[in-house]
Amino acid sequence: MKNRLSLVVALAVLTGCGEGDSPYRVVGELTSDRIELTAETNEPITSIEVSEGEPVAAGQVLVAQDPRRAVARLSEAEAALAQAQARLDELVRGPRRELIEGARANVEGAAQELAFRQAELDRMREVHARGLASPETLDQAQAALDAAQAGHKLRVAQLEELLAGTTVEELAQAEQAVRQAEARRDAAEVDLDRHTLRSPVDGIADARLFELGERPTPGQAIFIILGGQQTYARVFVPESVRVNVSPGTAARIHVDGLAEPLAGRVRWISSDAAFTPYYALTERDRSRLTYAAKVDITEEHSRLPDGVPVEVELLVDE
Repeated sequence: MKNRLSLVVALAVLTGCGEGDSPYRVVGELTSDRIELTAETNEPITSIEVSEGEPVAAGQVLVAQDPRRAVARLSEAEAALAQAQARLDELVRGPRRELIEGARANVEGAAQELAFRQAELDRMREVHARGLASPETLDQAQAALDAAQAGHKLRVAQLEELLAGTTVEELAQAEQAVRQAEARRDAAEVDLDRHTLRSPVDGIADARLFELGERPTPGQAIFIILGGQQTYARVFVPESVRVNVSPGTAARIHVDGLAEPLAGRVRWISSDAAFTPYYALTERDRSRLTYAAKVDITEEHSRLPDGVPVEVELLVDE
């Protein structure tokens, strides 16, 4: 690429130095925006859907990699999401009726146990008052009553907890768990989708860098796409006419191999010289500066190949 740019700059300088040549006639070549599509996984390539040089549309599948590992991760994420959602639904519904009935039965049993222990303590007191029971027996009855009272309070608290239902904090935790599981599911879907390489734009499949069965490493380019429906001319504008050229300037593009020039228009021109100059330049040095520009072909024509030399007339008066 550097050699190509150097050649174009040299041609521009030589053209500008020719006798009788207009400074508004510049040289360059046809080119396209090169888009490198890289791999995000090292799974083997299982299918190649297009050939080199074949036109492609935006979204068209180019290459597919083995998705089995990504499918398994997605299934795991979906199962975790279903589990979190079920837990949230359970909390929203509240305690089951059977649990509440069981808690009420436990309260009734604890109340009966408390009443029995209270009656037992009263009998022990009467027997002790008659001198027929030891103090240890009376203490044991009192301890049993205290335990029954504690058990009754526990059962009542458990019943009240069930009747009160789910707390706001528990619901918030369950909702956040569902969101977390959804995010993991979405990330797994993205990972699975990126096992299939698609063209981001309309263009030409220029180069395929891997073959069927190969394993690219993440970050390696797999396909190179030449974007756009038509190539454009990349030229270098001399410093002497730079102030008269701007985006929108009309142009005529003379393409090697075509009898008639094509209509064009300047899309972009660089604000920096092709080679970074010193701050202080002589008039002779300034005349050697050039500015890269892109000139679009504005008339209908079949797509032209990249790399063909062109001459562009900049119609600044028009």
